[in-house]
Amino acid sequence: MSRVIDLSLLIEDNMPVHKLFQRPVYTVHMTHESAKAHNLGVPGDAMTFQTNFIAMVDHVGTHVDAFRHVSPGGKSVDEMPLDLFMGKAVCFDLRHIPDLGEITVEDMERAEAKCGTKVNGHIVLLCTGFHKRNYPSIDSVWKNPLLTVEATRWLHDRGSRMHGVEGPSTDKPTDNIFAQHRLCRDLGISHWEWLVNLEELLDEKEFQFFGVPLKFKGGSGSPVRAFAVLNG
Repeated sequence: MSRVIDLSLLIEDNMPVHKLFQRPVYTVHMTHESAKAHNLGVPGDAMTFQTNFIAMVDHVGTHVDAFRHVSPGGKSVDEMPLDLFMGKAVCFDLRHIPDLGEITVEDMERAEAKCGTKVNGHIVLLCTGFHKRNYPSIDSVWKNPLLTVEATRWLHDRGSRMHGVEGPSTDKPTDNIFAQHRLCRDLGISHWEWLVNLEELLDEKEFQFFGVPLKFKGGSGSPVRAFAVLNG
């Protein structure tokens, strides 16, 4: 039997987001009680409903960056191929990396050896323990580690087109260089941000990962329902 692991952050009103973005508004739009005014259904069996109102940037919660996010000429999320957002994956144990630390090539090589699977076109998820240590404290948006450009090139050299991290960014929030994002732009690769529950994947040599975006026209990114499917 396969097992499914939810890797997605709960989307809720006023939740923490990246330091440059507005927090989302997520509230009830219409309640079952207020819907009674529409007089739907039949006598003795009213049809009532609830709807919610959502207003947010397209990089809230567990989300994926479209190529357009960092490149004016890049493909928007609705133009990117769906197979980019799913596939064989591994999860690296990087829990020794501290808040505001740096993930190096040496860290990646050690984690690959510990994982027992050679990266060969895999989606690579990076478990640093950041989410469990920090969320939902609002200052979590100022603490995530950096995936260095050297480590990003290491992934690209092994055919990895997509990777995923905990926290709001692959770049360190204490500077405005965005070296990792700029390199992803140049290499034509991208990533998911603010994944959760990655600890549950650390004993797996390989699994299937899914993090498919909504089809926003011209989207610079999209929230995703990320999950992993483990073999029984």
